[in-house]
Amino acid sequence: MNNVIALPERVGRTVLDTIEDWGRPWIFLLKVMVAMVTPPFRLRLVLQQILQIGVNSSLVILLIGIFTGAVLAVQGEYTLAKFGATAYTGSAVALSLIRELGPVLTALMVIGRAGSAITAELGIMRITEQIDALRSMAVDPVRYLMVPRMLAGLIAVPILTGMCILIGILGGYIVGVGLLNLSAGTFWSQIQSAITPTDIYSGFIKSFVFALIFGWVACYKGYTCGFGAVGVNKATTQSVVTASVAVLVIDYFLTSVLTRWFMP
Repeated sequence: MNNVIALPERVGRTVLDTIEDWGRPWIFLLKVMVAMVTPPFRLRLVLQQILQIGVNSSLVILLIGIFTGAVLAVQGEYTLAKFGATAYTGSAVALSLIRELGPVLTALMVIGRAGSAITAELGIMRITEQIDALRSMAVDPVRYLMVPRMLAGLIAVPILTGMCILIGILGGYIVGVGLLNLSAGTFWSQIQSAITPTDIYSGFIKSFVFALIFGWVACYKGYTCGFGAVGVNKATTQSVVTASVAVLVIDYFLTSVLTRWFMP
């Protein structure tokens, strides 16, 4: 009789635990979103996080952007030359960066550099009981720690994406015109004729969604970090892997939706 009761009990407990595990991140996100739009607002903390997330990531984003554009120019010219269409190299570089590579690469680099740092920082605050100390002083840790980091990500990541796209197009121009002997006038004219406002909207919608994923995962993993050095290490690894995979998966669905949405 006990075995008959134990089996449904284990199944039920597993189902409930799974539902709780899936629900906690969403409840956390809801709390942060509510705290974002209700006072008090701590602008100084947001600016500090913009410095950490945005300004300190700008160099690596510029390097990634310029060499990505250069590689796209080389590969685009090589491929299009088979069809006698090297004049479209500029538009191929620009559209690839604006619609896809710019937002995705920027998000992945920010997750690797800043996301891991945020998770580790919050994780250390958790295991050293600094978060509990904030509560004892009647300071809401969600409003004080999570909101500035998520807001900073929502501001910094789209700006970094724009920088990556612009420097990537410049890198493609330098390689295409300077090394591959493409026409400078044709390169820019094809970019101007191929790019539409909907392409730009699509790219920046993606960057905004990726910024939300970056801040959400990094803050949640740090906030719920286990105890000890092993807990911080595990949370940091999970943060980078989860956010990176989420960006790539969500990118597919966003591309499908936005392509149909903006399809003429």
